[in-house]
Amino acid sequence: MDFQATLFEPAPAGADGPTGLDTGRIERRELSHGAWVDVGRSWLPDADEVLEALVREVPWRAERRQMYDRLVDVPRLVHTYMIGETLPHPTLEAARDALTAHYAAELGEPFRTAGCCYYRDGRDSVAWHGDTIGRGSTHDTMVAIVSVGDPRKLALRPRERDEGGESIVVTMGHGDLVVMGGSCQRTWEHAVPKVASAGPRVSVQFRPFNVF
Repeated sequence: MDFQATLFEPAPAGADGPTGLDTGRIERRELSHGAWVDVGRSWLPDADEVLEALVREVPWRAERRQMYDRLVDVPRLVHTYMIGETLPHPTLEAARDALTAHYAAELGEPFRTAGCCYYRDGRDSVAWHGDTIGRGSTHDTMVAIVSVGDPRKLALRPRERDEGGESIVVTMGHGDLVVMGGSCQRTWEHAVPKVASAGPRVSVQFRPFNVF
């Protein structure tokens, strides 16, 4: 794995619990149409270890998708940990629990599943979409993304672009957290564009039950 690991500073004083998951460092940006995005920089402790565990332990699979008249490779590897399945590093379990506690008043339910995407290099990407299979198509919900590895851009744009609301880009760095909430999944779209050059990156998307 061609990734230059970083040496992280110890968790700041006042961090939540022994893991250093400090939800007080999460900042919100309001978007149009009732959507919002929260960002926590360098939020995940043990990011180097988590990246190594994800690459090594996750049973990654390649998918193929129908594109017009042919099958094409999905440009990333994927795996989903369903309800009750053990995640490949204890820090991820702690992160899910900390996010559930932090967003309890707004979300009203726990984060239950963890979808994982492995972007092996800059050619791997995800096209514009919203997580609208399941309850995200009709109800406000949240998707919390933890990113480890090389920085990649998460682009967001309003689904109805003629009704106002400018597009934004959030660069997700090693150990960063981004939470898309409110109406974001049904009124906005997001994508991870291809880039000329990038090292490996893994994203873990925590979702409530029946949000895909």
